[in-house]
Amino acid sequence: MKNVFWLLLLFAYVPVAVSQCPALEGDLVQGGLLWGSTAPGSSVTLGGSALDVLEDGTFFAGFGRDAAAAAELVIEGDRPCRQMLQVRARDYRISRVDGVPQKTVTPSQEYLDRIARERALVSAAKGQRLQRPDLLQGALAGFEWPATGRISGVYGSQRIYNGTPKSPHYGVDVAVPTGTPVYAPSAGVVTLAEPDLFFSGGTVILDHGFGLSSSFLHMSKLHVAVGSEVRTGDLIGEVGATGRATGPHLDWRMSWRNERIDPQLLVPAMPLASADQ
Repeated sequence: MKNVFWLLLLFAYVPVAVSQCPALEGDLVQGGLLWGSTAPGSSVTLGGSALDVLEDGTFFAGFGRDAAAAAELVIEGDRPCRQMLQVRARDYRISRVDGVPQKTVTPSQEYLDRIARERALVSAAKGQRLQRPDLLQGALAGFEWPATGRISGVYGSQRIYNGTPKSPHYGVDVAVPTGTPVYAPSAGVVTLAEPDLFFSGGTVILDHGFGLSSSFLHMSKLHVAVGSEVRTGDLIGEVGATGRATGPHLDWRMSWRNERIDPQLLVPAMPLASADQ
């Protein structure tokens, strides 16, 4: 009995392997994009939603403007992990914009059908989710500014148009003259190229793969068409003031699935010389 007791005691103290959660890159904040790498073939969920996992084990996720304060990351496979992620909250800017054509603030009935059709076009373009690991890996390696200049609008801010509060702003605005070139900030495939949408005017949507996309709004000219494949730095259009805009600027937005994320978190600081323009 004495030997049995010591054997039981020995087995009771055998160390249990503790799961190793992967190092995460990106920004764990509202509007941020986060990514990591796990064993190939693993399944990954965040907040109960399944994430795409590339063949090399790369996974990623975005957090919307009003993302909850915590989300559980669960990995099942050769390197299991269960980790509660704390998402930092942000304070958002409120601003007034007057002088916008009233028809774009409170559209009349004659415009509502057009707006609905255009929203369907945008949703379809963003919903393609191309399975292109090469595009996604390039995006996660870093973005470049599509245009450089004074930042006149930031992600998450809410605008009051002609005294009427509207939905939050989901992009970063770069105020530069009409005709300023707009370049692809990362490689992608064009899924939308429309010269005159009601709200956003000349608009291009660039798919970076697996539900990650960029949108470029208010452009005066487009230099790409649907199906065009571009690389970082390729010309895609020119800045304008089309759609709901009071002056020339580029409105750059990004989405992951149905979440709007902040492009400014994925690029270097705006060059000082350009910011002073």
